[in-house]
Amino acid sequence: MALRVYNTLSGKKEEFQPLVPGKVGMYVCGVTVYDYCHIGHARANIVFDIVYRYLQYSNYDVTYVRNYTDVDDKIIARANERGISSQELSEEFIRAFDEDMAALGLRKPTHEPKATAHIAQIIALVEQLIHKGMAYEAAGDVYYSVDKFPSYLKLSKRNMEEMQAGARIASGELKRNPMDFALWKTAKPDEPSWESPWGAGRPGWHIECSAMSSSLLGSTFDIHGGGRDLIFPHHENEIAQSEGASGKPFVKYWLHNGFVNINQEKMSKSLGNFFTIRDILKSYDPEVVRFFNLTAHYRSPIDFSDQNLEESRLGLTRFYEALAQLEIALSRSDADAEQGSVPESLAEPVERLAQLEERFRTAMDDDFNTAQAIGHMFDAVRAINRILAEESNLHGQLQGILGKGRDDLLRLGEVLGLFGSDPAAWLTRSAHEGLADAGLREAEIAALIAERRDARANRDFARSDQIRDDLAAKGIQLLDSAEGTTWKMK
Repeated sequence: MALRVYNTLSGKKEEFQPLVPGKVGMYVCGVTVYDYCHIGHARANIVFDIVYRYLQYSNYDVTYVRNYTDVDDKIIARANERGISSQELSEEFIRAFDEDMAALGLRKPTHEPKATAHIAQIIALVEQLIHKGMAYEAAGDVYYSVDKFPSYLKLSKRNMEEMQAGARIASGELKRNPMDFALWKTAKPDEPSWESPWGAGRPGWHIECSAMSSSLLGSTFDIHGGGRDLIFPHHENEIAQSEGASGKPFVKYWLHNGFVNINQEKMSKSLGNFFTIRDILKSYDPEVVRFFNLTAHYRSPIDFSDQNLEESRLGLTRFYEALAQLEIALSRSDADAEQGSVPESLAEPVERLAQLEERFRTAMDDDFNTAQAIGHMFDAVRAINRILAEESNLHGQLQGILGKGRDDLLRLGEVLGLFGSDPAAWLTRSAHEGLADAGLREAEIAALIAERRDARANRDFARSDQIRDDLAAKGIQLLDSAEGTTWKMK
C-alpha cells in the first residue's frame, strides 16, 4: 500500500507522490516566540515530528523547515512591558521552545529560519507582488489585493461574499477592500523596523512564511503543515502571496492537525484551562505526553485530561513491561539450545508478531494513523506475553522469533519517538513517580509486603488480604510468584 495523505486543499485522501522522486520538501509553521509553549504547540510539533520520522523511515530524503516568528505585535508588546528589546525577548523564548521540544523527543528540523533573518527576501517578495499588480502601497503600508487572486479562499472553502459582508476597515487603515491584508507595516515609535522602498517598517505575519519557505524549498514544494487554526487566514494568505508572485502552485499537500480540548472544553486562558508544556512535565513524563498525543489520529481533536494522561502512562508501561520481560527471558535462554518447533498453541501469536511491521506500515500509510499503528503494537505485546507465559525456557527458534519481535518493537517505536529508555530504568522511574502521587515510599511498601508474608505464614489471611486491598486502593498491585512478592503501579 502506498502512502496516502489527507490534503486539506482537495478535501480528500491522495496518494503521496513528491515532486522529486525520493525527496520531500516540508514546511511547518513554527511559534511566535513571546511566551512559553502550551499543550496545543506540543500536539502540532509532535504530529509533524512523526510525519518527518515516518517519511525518513520510508527512505525519503526530507528537507524539513520549521520557522520562528520573531517579530510580531505580541512580541513587541511583551518586550515593552518588560523593558527589553524584541530581540532579547524572542531569543529567550526560542531557547525555551528548543528545551521543550527536546524534552518531548523531537528531532531537529533541517532548517529553523527566523523571520528577522529574511527581511531582504521578504522585501523582494513584496516588491515582486507590487510589480505584478497584486499589491499596493498606502502611506508606507503595503497591502495584498485579494481581488487580484481569483482563487482566494480555495483552501478554507469560505464564501467571499459572506466574509466581505462582515468585514470592516479599521481606523487608520487605507485598504481598498476590507479583506486585503498587510504585507508591510510602516514603523511606529518604539518598534523594531527595517528600511524598505516604502520607508522604515516591518513585515506582516503572513509574508514571512512565504519568503522563508520559498527561499529554502523553492516556489513549489511538497508538504505544508500546521494546526487547523492556521487554515484561515494564515495559510490562505500564504497561498495568495506565493502563487500571486510565482504564478506556480505553492504547495502540493496541505496537512492540518486537530485541536486540543481540556476536559472536553476548548483550551482558553479566560477559562483557566491553559497549560504550558512546562506545567505538564512537572507531573508527567515527557514520553507519556508524547504517547498521549499519538493515541488519536492527528486530524481529530484530542481531549487533554488527567484521566487520559494516566491511561497513556499505563499504556506506555505495558510496552516497557513487555520489553523488560523480553530482556529477562532472552538473557536466560540457552543460545546453544536445539531449534525445536513452535508449539501449535503458539502458532497464532507467533504469526501476529511476525506481521507487526507490515501492519504498522499499513496503518501509517493511511494518513499517518498513529492510533491504529499503536493498536497493532499492543497486539504484538499481547502475543509476546502469551508466548512468555507458555514457554518460560526458550528454545532456539522461539529465541529468534522473540528477539526479532523485540527489535521490531524498538525500531517501530523509534519511528514514533517511543521506547528510547532502558525498560528497567523507565519502570523504576515510573513506579517512583506513581508512589509520590500515592503518598507512599518504597520502604513502606517493602514493610507491608513483609508484614503480609508473615500474616500468610501465620494463616492470618484476613490481614493479608487487607494489606493487598489497601495497596490496590492506592494504585499498587502485588505480584506473587515462587520467588516472592513484588509490586508495580496499576
